[in-house]
Amino acid sequence: MDGGQAAPSNLKQLSLEELGDVEVTTASKEPEKVSQTPAAICVLTQEDIRRSGATSIPEVLRLVPGVEVARIDSDHWAIGIRGFGGEFSKSLLVLIDGRSVYSPLFSGVYWQLQDTLLEDIERIEIIRGPGGTIWGANAVDGVINIITKNSKDTHGLLASATSGSVDQGIGEVRYGGGNSSGFDYRIYGKGFIRGPEFHPDGANFDDWRTGQVGFRSDWNPSTKDTFTFQGDVYKASDGERVAVGLYSPPSVQVIDAPHDDSGGNFIARWRRQLAGDSDIQVQGYYDRTSQLSPQLGEIRNTFDLDLLYHFKLKGNQDLLAGIGARWSPDTIIQNFPTLDFEPHQETDSIYSWFLQDQIPIVKDHLSLTLGSKFEHNNYSGFEIQPDARLLWTPTKHQTVWAAVSRAVRTPSRLDQDLQLTDFLEASPPIFLRVVGSKNFVAEVMIGSELGYRLLVAKGLYLDVAAFHNDYDNLYGYGPGVGFLETSPPPAHLVLELPLANALRGATYGVEIAPDWKPVRWWELKGSYSYLHLQVHDKAGFTDDLNTVSDNGSSPHHEFEIQSLINLPRKLQFDQTLRYVSALPAQTVDAYTTGDLRFSWHPVSTWEFSVVGQNLLQPRHAEFGSDVDTIVGIKRAVYGKITWVIDGK
Repeated sequence: MDGGQAAPSNLKQLSLEELGDVEVTTASKEPEKVSQTPAAICVLTQEDIRRSGATSIPEVLRLVPGVEVARIDSDHWAIGIRGFGGEFSKSLLVLIDGRSVYSPLFSGVYWQLQDTLLEDIERIEIIRGPGGTIWGANAVDGVINIITKNSKDTHGLLASATSGSVDQGIGEVRYGGGNSSGFDYRIYGKGFIRGPEFHPDGANFDDWRTGQVGFRSDWNPSTKDTFTFQGDVYKASDGERVAVGLYSPPSVQVIDAPHDDSGGNFIARWRRQLAGDSDIQVQGYYDRTSQLSPQLGEIRNTFDLDLLYHFKLKGNQDLLAGIGARWSPDTIIQNFPTLDFEPHQETDSIYSWFLQDQIPIVKDHLSLTLGSKFEHNNYSGFEIQPDARLLWTPTKHQTVWAAVSRAVRTPSRLDQDLQLTDFLEASPPIFLRVVGSKNFVAEVMIGSELGYRLLVAKGLYLDVAAFHNDYDNLYGYGPGVGFLETSPPPAHLVLELPLANALRGATYGVEIAPDWKPVRWWELKGSYSYLHLQVHDKAGFTDDLNTVSDNGSSPHHEFEIQSLINLPRKLQFDQTLRYVSALPAQTVDAYTTGDLRFSWHPVSTWEFSVVGQNLLQPRHAEFGSDVDTIVGIKRAVYGKITWVIDGK
């Protein structure tokens, strides 16, 4: 659920002191001020998104400390929070207006399918660290909650056109209106064509095309009730390179072909204000995805229902209680005998309930939050995710918080049902087969965090967070076996590796994010993140492949500084410099690059902007791929025209 209340719509005019009072909902599903949130939370406002120059949601996330964003090619990203970055963003829960876009097929997110008009995003709330008590399984390393604007804030017409060297064409249009009876609405359409990145072999397989339409309506029939209805439909084609093992002749086939995607969703939400500060919220959604890749296809339907009850107890205790259910049947379409999920049809289910109590110890200065999620899923059964958080505010502009949490990543179909056979050698024919295991259980993380926020002066804000996470039952390979297989012919040797909870490990690090406004027309934002990640085998296991990959696929150091300058005559000039240290397991060197954005707002209805991206070198690598093809992310430039007619 999006929490009902919204942050101020004109966040760009807020001072640093006022930004601490912005209300967020991701930490507790109820509105609370950033300064009063006992979690490592970052809020990207609409102004942050606009001035970043980003054209996709993953690019926007580069602004957040502790979030690793690496572009694999034109339409694929590897994203992680505090480690374990990868293409599928394992253990990272992503929501759009309260709708989970986490796939139970492989425990991750199809980032290329998560889209909307960036101009319609009110804010993106990012929690670094576990959020399992509120959001349930798979909110292990973090939660990303994308919250769109209430339709009352999007009256009128918006149209924009973008064209450039890589972002070859983006067209957007949105229209909104309302009446005096509390009913507001908007409809939108968006389409884009994105060209390929740099390929050493010249095989430009990663071109990307998407079309999407949607709507949102908000109705306030009374002062107590709020209804929201919204939905989207999309169709996309994103190119990719895959490798497929063949039995006859024994070989590997590399395929450059598009991944055809389509789908849609519908969300209904009701919130009723009760006596005092109490309220009740009910949300349901339906989501359908059809993803047909060169290797494998999946069609999935998801039905979700959640109820949240918020009320006050004596002594100002703030109690939250909720129940939820999710039912998600899927169908697998097999294209090659060497890749399959058995059975082809499966229904994933999650039933959950949670309770959280915020207990004031010293009024307005010290509080304790205790809670736990109780959840049952069809893979690992019953899971408990408790959480304890302490918040101390010694002064109005100073916050200290600490937390200890347990979170789990439940098994996916990949962990238990996968059958993947790769070709190794032709003479004699040898294949490597990775198979899922019904004995695969949930991965577990015990996390501890400590944070400090301080408004040092009227124009200087500092946010610091430190963490230590212990992981157990991590994904890996169990002991292998070899055997001769005669069907399908020709006869061949198979080395079989079962998936298992073979690894354990730990991470620790620190994230520092200052924000400084030395003068009214200039703002400097910075962040530095340090991460140490070490994964090793559990007793009885030897898994050199996954230990090397996990230990060498997340940067130890990330640094970013952003300069935002408001010039006379409604001109803006923004610069971003970022550094990411090496990823040895991905054969990616450390790199430094930068972006520039220049915009002109001559009248209230028009904006013209030019953006240069990755300007410090012709191209650079950010992440590897499964087919040993490291794609170079190119220097790029685009121009954008935006036309807005306010309908209020």
